Amino acid sequence: MLKKLFVLLFVLAVVAFGLLNQLQQFRQTRLALAGPYYDLPAGSSLSGLCGQWQQQQLLSKTQCLQLKLLSVLQPELRSLKAGVYRVQPDLLMNQLALFRSGKVAQFSFMLREGETLKQSLVALANAPYLLNDLPDEQALQQLVQWPAEWGAPPPNLEALFFPETYFYTAHSKASDIYRRAHRSLMQQLEQAWAERDATVPFNTPYQLLTLASIIEKETGVISEKPLIASVFINRLAQRMKLQTDPTVIYGLGDRYQGDITRAHLKDPHPYNTYVHFGLPPGPIALVSATSLQAAAKPLVSDKLYFVAKGDGSHQFSATLPEHNRAVQQYIFGKKP
Repeated sequence: MLKKLFVLLFVLAVVAFGLLNQLQQFRQTRLALAGPYYDLPAGSSLSGLCGQWQQQQLLSKTQCLQLKLLSVLQPELRSLKAGVYRVQPDLLMNQLALFRSGKVAQFSFMLREGETLKQSLVALANAPYLLNDLPDEQALQQLVQWPAEWGAPPPNLEALFFPETYFYTAHSKASDIYRRAHRSLMQQLEQAWAERDATVPFNTPYQLLTLASIIEKETGVISEKPLIASVFINRLAQRMKLQTDPTVIYGLGDRYQGDITRAHLKDPHPYNTYVHFGLPPGPIALVSATSLQAAAKPLVSDKLYFVAKGDGSHQFSATLPEHNRAVQQYIFGKKP
């Protein structure tokens, strides 16, 4: 009797050892999920995933049975958390560990300084795994909060969202990103308005935002921005037209095809600063913090003109003859 029991125990030990050895080898099984992202829906089960991977020929029937057996010994393998994960070919055990961790993929959407709201909404349509619940500008309007003490609400939504990289997880709402962007813009604008120089000739924060948007479009050189602001402030003080091309382009909309013509400069649309005195009706682009700061704290100078030098920077002049010489040099290539 003892001999039979010993034989039985020995057989069971051999079977158990063989089974454990197979499971240990199974732990080295690789799962080549098609990346870069894997969407694990809510309610997913280990058994369901195994069947799916078997149909996709990523696992064999035997491997699925081994996985189910292993999950009996390790019940935590069945504790999966829904979400979109960043994946690459890896060990099956590592993939399952990722799905249990809840460390879902992070995505990003960038609002770029200098772009228009329309351009940002076009980019929004291509943002991966982002629910676009903003069918039109009316939906965006619901996100805007404009303090009554700042005057009348803006006539449109241009520049009311702060350009930055916003991170989100899969299936987030676009409205949440734009709500964050609006709050950030309002904080930046409030700070710039509170810290503005006493000599800045603006009655409302919206006027400050409008000039900042022009500065944004005129230069990408941060160190130049306070001087660009000075030129426009000086022009406003002397009742000169601002004569800035970006406002003309903005007002033309789809009619602008890459080149400003003489007819464009004479077009009487409200944003044409070659035709109308003062600031345009509103901003023309998304505005960075450096442009807001420049509009709030311009340099004190006698400059009234500037011309692009061809390297991204500008040549500034105090008089028209000086400016004309700079135009001849940097636009027409004539030596001074």
